This record gives sequence, structure tokens and C-alpha cells, in this order.
Amino acid sequence: MLTHIVLFWLNETAPPTERDAILADSQELLKKIPLVRHIFQGKPANTPRPVVDNSYDVALCVILDDLAAHDAYQDHPLHQQFLAKHRQHWKKVLVYDFA
Repeated sequence: MLTHIVLFWLNETAPPTERDAILADSQELLKKIPLVRHIFQGKPANTPRPVVDNSYDVALCVILDDLAAHDAYQDHPLHQQFLAKHRQHWKKVLVYDFA
């Protein structure tokens, strides 16, 4: 199993609806990619502790079978559509992958 975690920070010019649009498209586009076993998404839970970073706007957690599935997911047309639709609104993106 490979876990692909992505944190998004939106730029100041992003529309007010962009957070919800990313969350919706993670279900409408990314979840439909056959290689995706599970997908979870959300906004910061506001758990104020010194070790918690609540500064991001949206988080995705995508569960895939292995590195080969991850690599194919990156190139999948629905993933590319998601990127094309939203990337202009991102100020910063951090990815954490682990197996």
C-alpha cells in the first residue's frame, strides 16, 4: 500500500469557493480513477497544539496499491484534469508519500 498525502495552500486571488471546489473534485474526478483504493479530503481540523500545522487550506489523502499505481495515478487523465482545473489557485503544495 502507498499513501499519498497532499496539502494545498491557496493563493490570495483564489475564489472563495475554491476550497469546496477542490473537495468536490477530489470526489468527482480523483475518486473515479480505478487505481484509487480510498480517498479522504478535508479542511484543517483546527486542533491547536504546537506540533499541528493548521496553516493549509485543503488536504487530500489518496490510498493506492503500490508505487506503480501511484505513478500511473499521476499520469491518469482525471488527475491531469484536476490539476489543470485547480493549480492556478495554489500558492504552495506539499506532498508526503509513504509505503
